[in-house]
Amino acid sequence: MDGEDREADPLGVKGLGELVMIGVAPAIANAVFNATGRRVRELPITAEALL
Repeated sequence: MDGEDREADPLGVKGLGELVMIGVAPAIANAVFNATGRRVRELPITAEALL
């Protein structure tokens, strides 16, 4: 995206931090499910939750 956004950030930087991180936890939980066959619906995913 071109231009600066001085209203959102004093440096004019446009960030995508939260937008990109929204799918990280579900992707990890899905990988754990694919590897173990056990669906964990609470974070953090611990070894005890898989037993």
